[in-house]
Amino acid sequence: MPHVLVLNASYEPLGVVSMRRALILVLNHKAIALEDAGTTLHSATSAVPAPSVVKLTRFVRVPYRGPVPLTRRALFARDHGRCVYCGAAATSVDHVIPRSRGGQHRWDNVVAACRRCNHTKADRHLADLGWRMKRPPAAPSGLAWRVIGTGIKDPRWRPYLEPYGGLDQFRDFEHHDHTELPPAVPSPVRTRSVRRGEQHAPLSA
Repeated sequence: MPHVLVLNASYEPLGVVSMRRALILVLNHKAIALEDAGTTLHSATSAVPAPSVVKLTRFVRVPYRGPVPLTRRALFARDHGRCVYCGAAATSVDHVIPRSRGGQHRWDNVVAACRRCNHTKADRHLADLGWRMKRPPAAPSGLAWRVIGTGIKDPRWRPYLEPYGGLDQFRDFEHHDHTELPPAVPSPVRTRSVRRGEQHAPLSA
């Protein structure tokens, strides 16, 4: 079932709800539709445009919310669905400092990785392999992450999320099937140059 973005009366993003829940809010005059999903829902007596974005008619005070929950969907969104080591499609989660060496399961120690890099790195430190990351991992911030962290997207939501951060992830993050072949990108593993007449040694799996 399609999902609907819910905004506070002040236009701050609150979260994502089901289409059924959004319709109940609209029909009970607790919210108004700002964007339509492009379809119409029919009942025995009426037809209602299916909403994509709704805004509450009354301001709701939101209690303090801590850091963005560390979930697989949120992690892949933060890292644009790509392996932070080589840029291939991410299929797994890796701890920069391995848990076997005292690394913790926190935003600043967890990254998205492809299967090959995850297998090659295993329980070693990046320095052991001579690998580097473009930027250190960090916890995402901004009210938009209440939505981005769910992994659910609709292009109609972007104008309402843009003032609240995280839009690079909202624009670029795509779900990558685990069977997708990675693009031709440089491998983080060091290789030697091959002289004329020599043959490339096969890469290990």
